[in-house]
Amino acid sequence: MNDFGFVFPGQGSQHPGMLSDLARKYPIIQQTFIEASDVLGKNLWTIAQDNPNNELNDTSITQPVLMTASVAIWRLWQMQGGLNPALLSGHSLGEYSALVCAEAISFSDAIKLVHQRGLYMQEAVPAGVGKMAAILGLDAASIETACNQSEQYGVASIANYNSPGQIVIAGDAQAVDTASALCTEAGAKRIVELNVSVPSHCELMKPAADKLKHVLDTTLFQTPRIPIVQNVDAERSDSASAIKDRLINQLFKPVLWIQCLAVLRHAGCTSLVECGPGKILSGLTKRSEPTMSSLPTHDLSSISIALAHCQNN
Repeated sequence: MNDFGFVFPGQGSQHPGMLSDLARKYPIIQQTFIEASDVLGKNLWTIAQDNPNNELNDTSITQPVLMTASVAIWRLWQMQGGLNPALLSGHSLGEYSALVCAEAISFSDAIKLVHQRGLYMQEAVPAGVGKMAAILGLDAASIETACNQSEQYGVASIANYNSPGQIVIAGDAQAVDTASALCTEAGAKRIVELNVSVPSHCELMKPAADKLKHVLDTTLFQTPRIPIVQNVDAERSDSASAIKDRLINQLFKPVLWIQCLAVLRHAGCTSLVECGPGKILSGLTKRSEPTMSSLPTHDLSSISIALAHCQNN
């Protein structure tokens, strides 16, 4: 068994010009974007490069663009003779990228699915009503207490356990602001408001999860060719029905990313390849699992280093 895993980023990794370096040399990158664009009837490559009308930050567009970027890099990895990883895991939206690469769902079905997921998330919480904030340098128990003390202003709860010292909260804007202020009083080093259009992974997303269930019920899933560690319980996916249940719950329950990385390490992964634009997950890996190598793949230099590392180890 190979001693490396693949991790796939979620929202926040997108930026104008992503993958342009790779696309200049490898046609497979733009070909993958053309394939996804044909499914949605929208030019996702232009959006990824130029961000017209700030569409790149509209969650119903961000999600298919990011997933397409990850799948494009995966295809390039395989074309370059890259070995298959032992395990896959994806952060939030990245879980869908992992499922495509493990052949648990077709690329075209997944594009439609994540586009709908984004639309349902936007419908669930109108713009400006919700908010997400990263709490830096404070323990989970203190953050949970701050969220509980903010209940009178609406929903506020932990959305992402990203790494020790970085936990994200989500919910109604006033409740999140109140919880953030309480976290500062409790000793948080810094609060960073996230530039997202919806508050993911909290109870406000329950209506979106109910709608997504109907779409998932009519989407064909298969047992993944490579095992996937899923966000809601840090368990390996074992059947199509279990995958669907976890995807539904993932929308309104926290992402257990620290625990997912621990599962990858315990399974024998000594390196993690970040398959997508940017290197956010590589940063989280360094903080959560400092003994594991972090290998981004977002440009020519990084993917060649990652390929060499995984071939030689």
